[in-house]
Amino acid sequence: MKVLVVDDELPARTRLKELLGAIPDCEVAGEAANGREALQLWETKHPDVLLLDIRMPVMDGLETARHLAAQDDPPAVIFTTAYDEFAVDAFDTHAIAYLLKPVRQERLAGALARAGRLNRIQLSRVTAETKVANVRQHICARLRERLHVVPVDHIQCFIADQKYVTVCHSEGELLIDEALKDLETEFSEDFLRVHRNALVALKYVQSLDKSEDGRFLIRLQGREQPIEVSRRLVATVRARLRGKS
Repeated sequence: MKVLVVDDELPARTRLKELLGAIPDCEVAGEAANGREALQLWETKHPDVLLLDIRMPVMDGLETARHLAAQDDPPAVIFTTAYDEFAVDAFDTHAIAYLLKPVRQERLAGALARAGRLNRIQLSRVTAETKVANVRQHICARLRERLHVVPVDHIQCFIADQKYVTVCHSEGELLIDEALKDLETEFSEDFLRVHRNALVALKYVQSLDKSEDGRFLIRLQGREQPIEVSRRLVATVRARLRGKS
């Protein structure tokens, strides 16, 4: 069994690796200091299990597990946590594997023996019950058979086209299989609906202009092509942009 150790604290990772070394048929596949590193290592190392800390910088454990749960062949996930009793009850309720810190040898061995898969429904429920913010800080998608992780604050806009949504970001584009309405709900603080098929990032808006033929267009920093604003949304867009400034 190959195990990836994910924790932002070096002493915690060292302890877990030592404990794993004493468990038969366990191999440390690698270590990561945050969820973004973990996703990159998961793709190259193909571990069977992640020992995943919850509170980490860059990308926390719950968001990492959410991205993993969306993959075709996700690994098993065991959270390591110092959460309070209420949160632990939520893990118990939804049969999510966890280990309380400091992790002990016998509990680690038992959790690995029972390691199961974390599904999206379990994750969404436990995220809500532990009162951890469930707004992603990253969008994760495959491009040319590679997993790409894009920080949300690098995204200029989301453009819907039939089944898929194009994520336009500072380094290119990705296609994701998500509903624009769901993205609007999740990222409502930072993104604005300007058309039935478009959300734009407020931080990248440069101007709202009116073209010679009477159309309203949003211009975004770093994007050559403007985005048309639906006439019924012009007033809402103007009001939100005034609030932004």
